[in-house]
Amino acid sequence: MSAVDLSRHPGHLARRLQQAHYLLWNTMVSEETTSPQFAVLNALIAEPGLDQRTVGERVGLDRSTIAEVISRLSRRGLLDKVRDPQDGRRSLLQLTEDGVRTHRRISLRAARMNQVFLGPLSAEEQAVFFDLLRRVSDAAEGLRHPEEPFGAGTSGL
Repeated sequence: MSAVDLSRHPGHLARRLQQAHYLLWNTMVSEETTSPQFAVLNALIAEPGLDQRTVGERVGLDRSTIAEVISRLSRRGLLDKVRDPQDGRRSLLQLTEDGVRTHRRISLRAARMNQVFLGPLSAEEQAVFFDLLRRVSDAAEGLRHPEEPFGAGTSGL
C-alpha cells in the first residue's frame, strides 16, 4: 500500500489553512477575541438588533456554538440582549459601545492580517481563491441541512 497524496485532499489543506489563520489571528489580531466572535460583532454592526438564531445563520455557526459565542461576548460586556418589543419571548442583540470599539480595532488588525495571509497570491488569484472558497463553502452548507441535497444550486460542484 502506498501513501496518499494529502496535497490532493481538501480537508487536509483546509485544516492547514485554518491552522495558519489561527496562528496569524492570535499574533496579529487578538488573543482575546476569536475569529467567530469577531464575525458575530461584524454581523451586529451590519444589522443591529438581530436575534441569536439569525446571527448564527449569518455567520455560519450552529445553534450551540452561537449560544456560547453570544454568552462569552455578553460576559465581556461587548453586547447586550434586549427583549423584542414584538415578541417578549425573543431577545435581540445589540453591541455595546465597547463592542463597537472592539469591532473597529479588530477590523483594522484583521485587514492587515488578511494582507499577510493572502500575500502569496496576486490580486487576480485572490479573487479566484475567494470565489472558489465561497462556492465550496456554500455547497457544503447542504451538509447542515440534510433536506437539501449536497451541492444543490451549485454549478459543477
